[in-house]
Amino acid sequence: MEGTLFPSRPVYPIPSNRPTQPNHPPWKLNPTTLPPPPPQSPSPPSFPIDSLLQHLLHLSASPNTTAHKLNHLNSPQYSNAHYPSLQISADSTHQHLENARLEKPTSVLVSQFEEDQEETLMENGFLEFLTTRGKMMFNSIVELPLNDLNAFFDSVKLELVEIDLISLLKALDLSGNWERSLFLFEWVVSNLCPENVKLNSQVIELMVRILGRESQHTIASKLFDEIPLEEFSLDIRACTTIIHAYSRTGKYQRAISMFEKIKETGLSPTLVTYNVMLDVYGKMGRSWNKIVGLLDEIRSKGLQFDEFTCSTVISACGREGLLKEAKEFFAGLKLQGYVPGTVTYNSLLQIFGKAGVFSEALSILKEMEDNNCPPDSVTYNELVAAYLRAGFYEEGAAVIESMAQKGVMPNAVTYTTVINAYGKAGKEDEALSLFNRMKETGCVPNVCTYNAILGMLGKKSRSEEMIQVLSDMKLSGCGPNRITWNTMLAISGDRGKHKYVNRVFREMKNCGFEPDRDTFNTLISAYGRCGAEIDATLMYDEMIKAGFSPCITTYNALLNALARQGDWKAAESVLLDMKNKGFKPNETSYSLMLHCYGKGGNLKGIQKIEKEIYNGQIFPSWILLRTLILVNFKRRSLKGMERAFHQLQKNGYKPDLVLFNSMLSIFARNNMHDQAHEMLQLIRETGLQPDLVTYNSLMDMYARRGECWKAEEILKGLPESGGKPDLVSYNIVIKGFCRQGLMQEAIRILSEMTARGIRPCIFTYNTFVTGYAGKGMFSEADEVISYMIQNNCRPNELTYKIVVDGYCKAGRYEEARNFVSNIKEIDSSFDDQSVQRLASRIREKLES
Repeated sequence: MEGTLFPSRPVYPIPSNRPTQPNHPPWKLNPTTLPPPPPQSPSPPSFPIDSLLQHLLHLSASPNTTAHKLNHLNSPQYSNAHYPSLQISADSTHQHLENARLEKPTSVLVSQFEEDQEETLMENGFLEFLTTRGKMMFNSIVELPLNDLNAFFDSVKLELVEIDLISLLKALDLSGNWERSLFLFEWVVSNLCPENVKLNSQVIELMVRILGRESQHTIASKLFDEIPLEEFSLDIRACTTIIHAYSRTGKYQRAISMFEKIKETGLSPTLVTYNVMLDVYGKMGRSWNKIVGLLDEIRSKGLQFDEFTCSTVISACGREGLLKEAKEFFAGLKLQGYVPGTVTYNSLLQIFGKAGVFSEALSILKEMEDNNCPPDSVTYNELVAAYLRAGFYEEGAAVIESMAQKGVMPNAVTYTTVINAYGKAGKEDEALSLFNRMKETGCVPNVCTYNAILGMLGKKSRSEEMIQVLSDMKLSGCGPNRITWNTMLAISGDRGKHKYVNRVFREMKNCGFEPDRDTFNTLISAYGRCGAEIDATLMYDEMIKAGFSPCITTYNALLNALARQGDWKAAESVLLDMKNKGFKPNETSYSLMLHCYGKGGNLKGIQKIEKEIYNGQIFPSWILLRTLILVNFKRRSLKGMERAFHQLQKNGYKPDLVLFNSMLSIFARNNMHDQAHEMLQLIRETGLQPDLVTYNSLMDMYARRGECWKAEEILKGLPESGGKPDLVSYNIVIKGFCRQGLMQEAIRILSEMTARGIRPCIFTYNTFVTGYAGKGMFSEADEVISYMIQNNCRPNELTYKIVVDGYCKAGRYEEARNFVSNIKEIDSSFDDQSVQRLASRIREKLES
């Protein structure tokens, strides 16, 4: 049998019970027979949040970062200004991973005609349309440092009143100084707007256009919240851009309000406007009826759906978990003669890939090929994501190679998707290897890539490598964005340091990164991980006050905080509130509920969700079936684990090593020898390598069966299989020998363990106390206790309870009483209440 475990070793006939040498007396655990245990390992250094934070602060302040804030906004003379929180958004250069994965062909807000017109102005001298005084003002503004502009504007207030503001703003923008044009606009709003001077529809439309083109959605939404837009007659394109800014910053009600005002004033929404509103309702959630209504409105106006329309509706279905509605919408489009393009197919591929419906994702890809619709990099990125969601990590990584063979080069999103999946699967080394390969092939990592690496390393406390990544970001000129700071917030929460979450959040705002909805969601999760459930709830309230609408991610963050506490009653209230507000719980919601029920010991709650999954009410995704296996493992339910594992295989998903180890462990605990070895075989067949957890489970199985020699054989073979035995490994084998009364062999294993530098723990010593007490060797048990005290491993109540039970089992009650009465003499730190409980236990045993 051992030959199958360690194929490189010859198979020797090993008896199940090897006799001890008869002439040797049982070894005793004392300093004469065993050297002192190795010194305690120094406690691991605390996670250096301070050092990481300093690196991130330095990186955020670097000249090459695009996330700098407008310096004048913090200057003393601007401290009472009307817009104290505006800053340049990082969105201008680094877009979010979600948007990069699904590039949609929106109708441009800046027309090609106007772009050509601007190029002509640049070629012919764009300052020619300025007056002489305007040119002088332009030169002064361009030459001054940003933080001196506000004071300069104050000093030339009278001149600015007389200059053509729109020409000056346009000149600054055309010359590549859009930030200075924003400074000027803010100053005008703060200083001239009360006098109703200079601010008109054309000026606002120009500023809207500039901010829209630069993707400065946060600034735009804040700025136009303060300006009474209803007093100006803006054109439809400006209104559409403002709605888009509100959408991108999560201010959906503001966007809806503006859309309604557009129609009230008689402006005709364009297809672009409708597309943006479809995106608003899609992101807002619980709005399928609104989306259907908009689609009918588009048709009634004689407008034709474009790729953006179709892909946006499909993506909205994906966010809501409305897979059936997405399929019906797509089928209806084709019946009406619409020929789907790559972008529409990509949207459909994405939602089924995210939902874990792997077979459907592959059929969509096949349909694309059958219809001669060429896949692009986004298609392959979604295919990679679909593989990874089903647990096929290596297959997902292999798509990178097949892309290159088909002439589609993998981009940063492709690599980042696989890196992120490796990180979630605990394959940090594979992720870092792929990251290095990415750079070697010439694919430049973006901020999303770096964020994925930082988050992955942060979870494993690999701080030195995190600092190297931050240094690499600086060298490559890649500035951090809001997601980088959100990642640092999440890491602070993982460390369980409440004060660090507060500090990181404060520094984030000091660097000009205003919190968005994702930041609040991250904060809710971080406080939840710190055990600060009240703060998580307060942060939810702050999010609502800040004008952000909660989404499924928000509710899941709350559920995550409650799951860690096992507060399933509060979690059920959150889930009910989510449903009442029109949100459809997704796989993460149900997965967190399962964990919450498991932590709280609510078996009926687990069974209720199980039933809904197995009868088809909830789609059996890889994530949910995986969670069912793990939750059932924690409650030692063999039947529940086997059923979920069978469903996982039936759906074509690939188990990871954690699931295989969980199944092997439950089989080992239940003495199911053949099934345990079947799991071991499956691990190898799927290309995985058994790890220390795998072998520890096998050793535990043999130890429980009384085949302690086989357990030791596995222990000895670990180094040859690439493993390194740990304290758990030795404790398992020691326990196996002690159960058989082979105390001499147990001490031999202990001696080998300490020789390797592994210090025994209280479980180790209690195992020896159990072994000696079970054999009636109470003087030896006393020596173990004395040895523990001498070597700074204080006995606990269980230690003394084992001896008391041993005496009682042998009918030696008087000796049990004497033992208890003498405990305080040998162990002065043992508390009186524990002594009383032990004395009561003797009386109970005597009376039973």
